Amino acid sequence: MFVKPVRWEKEKQFYRRYQYIAGVDEVGRGALAGPVVAAAVILPQDFDHPDLADSKCLTPEKREELYRLITQEAIAWAVAQIENHVIDEIGILKASLKAMAEALEALTPRPEIALVDGKFVTPWVGLQKAIVDGDALCKSIAAASIVAKVTRDHIMIEAAQRFPEYAFEKHKGYATKQHLEALKAHGPSPFHRYSFKPISETQRSEEIGFFRGRTRLSLF
Repeated sequence: MFVKPVRWEKEKQFYRRYQYIAGVDEVGRGALAGPVVAAAVILPQDFDHPDLADSKCLTPEKREELYRLITQEAIAWAVAQIENHVIDEIGILKASLKAMAEALEALTPRPEIALVDGKFVTPWVGLQKAIVDGDALCKSIAAASIVAKVTRDHIMIEAAQRFPEYAFEKHKGYATKQHLEALKAHGPSPFHRYSFKPISETQRSEEIGFFRGRTRLSLF
């Protein structure tokens, strides 16, 4: 007979030793445009919600609902973002880990341990444990994934107002058919990641006249 696993059992293993356990996750690694966004969250140990799960498993409406609950009830939460031009300079893995480290550093109180989604720990100076599929195993990482996803979605919706030709509000910068067709028609914008294919295989926006008659401005 199979025994049903205890919900969030992985994280509960740390409850006996630590009070302030931070979950940290990032969103946007695979996008062609926009920043990578990380969130770090310290939840009360008795916090839970029947719908709490990895952000990828939730509808946008449910993510927004849980975002409001998490940010209201968390002991601490923080977000950090690394912009597209920095991603081009240092690479997406380093950028993702840097964003997670910055989110952890912004937390007050300081975490006693950080549970990091994935295979790698971050540059943050503190006790950390990398957990593969952590957003499905640890409630604080699941919460962080929701906060990061909602934050990044809002950034991309705002970017769509500046660059309406790409419809960022629909695909959030990922390589959908609509996005690739817009890139083919208009070339990349200042918000795109030039080191990512297929953008790296095309001309830069300066070369195709994207800035002709425009002032180059930072979005955020």
